[in-house]
Amino acid sequence: MEFKTFVFYFFAAIMVFAALRVITARNPVQAALFLVLTFVSASGIWMLLQAEFLAIALVLVYVGAVMVLFLFVVMMLDINLDRVREGFWSYLPLGAIVALLMVAEMGLVLGGNYFDLFENKVPQAAADATNVMSVARLMYTDYVYPVELASVILLVGIVAAVVLTMRDRRKTKAVDPATQVIVKAKDRMRVLQMPSEKQG
Repeated sequence: MEFKTFVFYFFAAIMVFAALRVITARNPVQAALFLVLTFVSASGIWMLLQAEFLAIALVLVYVGAVMVLFLFVVMMLDINLDRVREGFWSYLPLGAIVALLMVAEMGLVLGGNYFDLFENKVPQAAADATNVMSVARLMYTDYVYPVELASVILLVGIVAAVVLTMRDRRKTKAVDPATQVIVKAKDRMRVLQMPSEKQG
């Protein structure tokens, strides 16, 4: 067995084990951590297949951003696992039917001659171009307008989220910096003179 094949089976075994633990772990935090391990193992396989851009993007986006957010939400929420498990057996037949349909569809697609998986060989990558260079050339030459359009849509989503969080509510007690700036020093504090009273 070659070293490359051994590394592939090593990452694949870890990924399958971690994926199974994601759906079988009773603790949500442990399930999220096993999902992180699944993503890291998948990025290792992509790195082995010389798809370094996908591997780095998976680690940076999913592990570094999405899963950190998932862990934060799971740790902040006090999930009652007993209430979650109440309707498990009632939804089990429907879930089993959906799972069997998905397995049948995957078997039909991967087992047929739709992709010629067993006839055509994988083309060799160009020696003078890396995966990152090829993706960058396509993104910023042939698909520059779709990339720019996607970035504008993401920017609109970010601005909309900020605007929704900054809108004024009637019952919210907030400080208005503009009102504070225009207030004069003599209006900030008023000294009242009152006659003294003697207690007899």
